Amino acid sequence: MIPSVPEIRITRRNSRPLKKDGQYVVYWMIAQRRTRWNFALQHAVRMAESLQKPLVIFEALRCNYEWASDRIHRFVLQGMAENQKRVEETSAFYFPYVEPEAGHGKSLLSELARPACAVVTDEFPSFFLPRMLHAAGQKIEVTLESVDSNGLLPMTAGHEKIFTVAHSFRRFLQKTLPLHCLDLPEPDPLAGANLPELSGLPKSAISRWASAEPALLEASAESLSSLPIDHSIGAGLAEGGSANAERRLETFLTDGLPVYADRRNDPESDAASGLSPYLHFGHIASHEIFARLIQREGWTPKKLATKPNGSREGWWGMSSEAESFLDELVTWRELGYNMCSQRDDYYQYESLPEWARVTLEEHESDPRPHAYPLEQLESADTHDELWNAAQRQLLREGRMHNYLRMLWGKKILEWSLHPREALRSLIQLNNRYALDGRNPNSYSGIFWCLGRYDRAWGPERPIFGKVRYMSSESTARKLNVKNYLHRYGPES
Repeated sequence: MIPSVPEIRITRRNSRPLKKDGQYVVYWMIAQRRTRWNFALQHAVRMAESLQKPLVIFEALRCNYEWASDRIHRFVLQGMAENQKRVEETSAFYFPYVEPEAGHGKSLLSELARPACAVVTDEFPSFFLPRMLHAAGQKIEVTLESVDSNGLLPMTAGHEKIFTVAHSFRRFLQKTLPLHCLDLPEPDPLAGANLPELSGLPKSAISRWASAEPALLEASAESLSSLPIDHSIGAGLAEGGSANAERRLETFLTDGLPVYADRRNDPESDAASGLSPYLHFGHIASHEIFARLIQREGWTPKKLATKPNGSREGWWGMSSEAESFLDELVTWRELGYNMCSQRDDYYQYESLPEWARVTLEEHESDPRPHAYPLEQLESADTHDELWNAAQRQLLREGRMHNYLRMLWGKKILEWSLHPREALRSLIQLNNRYALDGRNPNSYSGIFWCLGRYDRAWGPERPIFGKVRYMSSESTARKLNVKNYLHRYGPES
């Protein structure tokens, strides 16, 4: 029998009954798009085992989400192809659905749920998913439960407070995380599952909504061309799917982690993990990354510091490079999930801290030495070659060097006629082109450029006021950017 999932991670989304005489259990895979290290899938497997019913894994991809493009679709489809391959080796039934036109998938979940015992799905606090889950809970006629598999800390464990700076959240984590960090999901919940097999889905569903063909899941340019999405944005650098995510993790642990503490901000090194797109689309779990890391470090909870002090170093009792990486993977990443899970306006200007709004608005009439409309920013057509190079990397690869991403955001603030306009440009460019966009963590990065999770800085400057300032000149002095400028120059 598959172990139970911690109750703190499970949320009942409606008051509909569990139908014990139903035909199967549905796992509606919407955010944690993987078959391993997945609390939601584990919960669905446990429920199907206890009822002795088949398990249907339903993974869908709609076409009318905001910023839908070949780049994003391709990455998700590659993950679906990997999931199909892995589920075929188990007793579960996998149903991949790719919407051919806007609205075509409407009522599909309801039709699958009608003969089901229950539906289990993923908890995710941003983009359109919270609204979709609320609507689904009202519509389907059986129990709907969402399961939080987002991070080491269950999101509800931090619901007594919205944390405004990383230091206070880090202190909270150091007090609370020891209760949860070793509550890890099963590495492969389908492997040992004792499930009856399902011969097929109801005819009322498959006659109207066809399973995605293997050719479509291959995500070739030809197969994507038939879909009503943005075809002007080509593939990014990363290939989607859990197998690629696991290979990326292995490469990082071998090559990147040993120099992570010292070289992660260096554009000339490959010390960054490169895992954020895989984390965003759920192709890999932070739990798996953590498990691999503590195995590498030979770590046990006995090595934790006895007193939480909010320090970035020393609390875990690991190497400096491991602690530096964990501060990004756990503290900064889950700080964004804390915000998005509690504030519906996390993506709006009004969610900035009051001090930041006050100082930015005091300087909103300051002259801008340079002011660029969105179209000019998007095409990397400014006077600043370092900024242009960073934007070209985003356009071409679907990613940007982590340190330069901060500079990129600060310059957009400086070159916009109003901070609200800067925010709109930041969200549009990031979410349209970045594979890890539309994520709580990416909203943290965008809003940090305008003062979220920061403090007032001096001296007070034009345009920025007391918001932290960055310049391309000082960045170029700190970092070796010569090769970066060549690699992402206009001719390369």
